[in-house]
Amino acid sequence: MNKLLKESELADIGQKVEKGERLGFDDGVRLMKSTELLAIGCMADVVRKRKNGDYTYFIVNRHINHTNICDNLCKLCAFGRKPDAPGAYTLTLEEIEAMAAECRGRGVTELHIVGGLNPELKLEYFEEMLRRVRRALPDAVIQAFTAVEIDYFARTENLSIEDVFRRLMAAGLDSLPGGGAEIFSRRVRDKICDKKISGDRWLEVHETAHRMGMRTNATMLYGHMETIEERIDHLVKLRELQDRTGGFLTFIPLSFHPKNTGLEGMNISRTTGYEDLKNLAVARLMLDNFDHIKAYWVMIGSKLAQVSLAFGVDDIDGTIVEEKITHAAGGDTAQALTRTEMVSMIKAAGRIPAERDTLYNILKEGY
Repeated sequence: MNKLLKESELADIGQKVEKGERLGFDDGVRLMKSTELLAIGCMADVVRKRKNGDYTYFIVNRHINHTNICDNLCKLCAFGRKPDAPGAYTLTLEEIEAMAAECRGRGVTELHIVGGLNPELKLEYFEEMLRRVRRALPDAVIQAFTAVEIDYFARTENLSIEDVFRRLMAAGLDSLPGGGAEIFSRRVRDKICDKKISGDRWLEVHETAHRMGMRTNATMLYGHMETIEERIDHLVKLRELQDRTGGFLTFIPLSFHPKNTGLEGMNISRTTGYEDLKNLAVARLMLDNFDHIKAYWVMIGSKLAQVSLAFGVDDIDGTIVEEKITHAAGGDTAQALTRTEMVSMIKAAGRIPAERDTLYNILKEGY
């Protein structure tokens, strides 16, 4: 154990990390409450290196948000609109197909598609969307629809989750993103997204996807009304599901942006860099059965994402091209990063850039 950890109040947890022992709930709470950020980062870096060596992953991807019309209109969200509200939109299938077609020849290996719960859009729309996107970009992975959207399709079409997946997978769906998890605590969900599915339902949708052979991502939205204990409970529940299925690819902590949301003006500030780094590092320590921890640069900025590579992070997401959800909530980062910019960020941090596909197969490394 290095000197920093030996002299830390967290030395006993550091010993567990060095031995590869699983951390408990109380360990997680201690880590979150501790001010010893460098010690926490040091521990997380041990786990990162053990799992991924010095590789830092990124992907050449493109985001498509097909509609912002939404039945839920959660307080946490600045993206959703009523159908007749200014700025409400729904992309046509032709527009979506054109967006996918624009990616040809640009090395895009993943299309990330999520949107609001628009009651005018039936399951056939999404099946045709997937078929068109697959036709336009046949070699790309389609990672689309949050667990919230999948549940909405099932309820509005009077289908089981399994039947929804069967139809969407037949049309081209490959993977689920991790959105909609927020914080699993019912107390918090009643305050920030009372119409959204429960945390248990979110876990059920992902467990079903895993059982049907699909790999998915997991997230946690932090920095609003949740307690430290509720953050750790969220991580433990994800870890328990991963123990059962092994279906999660990566975990992505998402920092809350309050601007233009129903929570703006409620004494909720943007998270600090200190808090962002701690959440990433603690996630790396608690989620021992997750191979990857991703720093979503759109939410925390590219410079902090770069620093996070010393705090347990091994993935900085992708090129993205166009992101609307975080920017609607006051996100002030760029809309996209180039492959060259991502490679430079990673190399400057002393890591090995590894361009990956959705399943973390390395397509090119080193540069």
